[in-house]
Amino acid sequence: MNGIRLPQLLKAALPAALLWIAPLSAAAPAPAPAPAPAPAVAVAVAAAISVIDDSGHRLTLRAPATRIVSLAPHATELLFAAGAGAQVVAVSAYSDYPPQARRLPSVGDAMRVDLERIVALKPDLIVGWKSGNNAAQLARLRAMGFAVFDSEPRKLDDIATTLERFGTLAASAEGRAAAVRFRARLQALRDRYAQRAPVKVFYQIWPSPLMTLNDAHIVSEAIRLCGGINLFGALEPLVPTVSREAVVKSDPQAIFVSDEDPQGFDRWRAFVQLPAVRHQHLFRVDGSVMNRAGPRMADATERLCEHIDSARQKDMKQHRRTP
Repeated sequence: MNGIRLPQLLKAALPAALLWIAPLSAAAPAPAPAPAPAPAVAVAVAAAISVIDDSGHRLTLRAPATRIVSLAPHATELLFAAGAGAQVVAVSAYSDYPPQARRLPSVGDAMRVDLERIVALKPDLIVGWKSGNNAAQLARLRAMGFAVFDSEPRKLDDIATTLERFGTLAASAEGRAAAVRFRARLQALRDRYAQRAPVKVFYQIWPSPLMTLNDAHIVSEAIRLCGGINLFGALEPLVPTVSREAVVKSDPQAIFVSDEDPQGFDRWRAFVQLPAVRHQHLFRVDGSVMNRAGPRMADATERLCEHIDSARQKDMKQHRRTP
């Protein structure tokens, strides 16, 4: 076969396949010397790995992924949490967690990646961001024959299932274990806050123009889990722009600021008629954790629930004092 021995060819085509060579058989006694038999070669080919991504595409790998490129910060976090961090060879900009991800080469930002650099890395798995990456570039990578997983967690439970699927693709048992831990954390929070009184919440992700999230976003599910009501959840865009007047009219009991605007609270303190301002229910959250659909959302949701419950308790005390 063009001078390539069978074991070498299989090793190049299936890097994760299990290969072994049986020991030489002993020659049977014979009146005349006979040449020793050729080595027997046994090949065990790993079963194909197949998962469904968040776009409904079936993704099939011949063997566990050993060279992974992540094109979104949330995907990077999920891959490392699923035990596939050692296989990640490149990431996108802003992939800042876990710390070891910062040392990996970047292939561009979410909107535009360096296709030539990705091709040079020879990945056997690319994890794309369905709504964040350039759709034409993802399509181009697929057309070139690369396995591309569309990642778009819209529900908290999607984080757990993604951990499982990434663990499967990388042959890591940690993916399933991490999913079990994540689900247990969520269930404990659901049990704790399921019967609490509702709290009207405004969640700010950008100050100018003023932007929030609708109910299709994963953060809104976290708000609901805590007993909060997203005041602009019914708007059509995933990330709607609203006016300050509309926020004031909605009369929020708690305001969350997830951007890094140093004047985030000051912009709201002028509206003293708002319950959120009057009772000092202004809370800052880390948007790089809370707004990113990764495993740290369990921690962020727990803190969100504590803040919403603090507003709830203060409002209840205030109502009891009111004659």
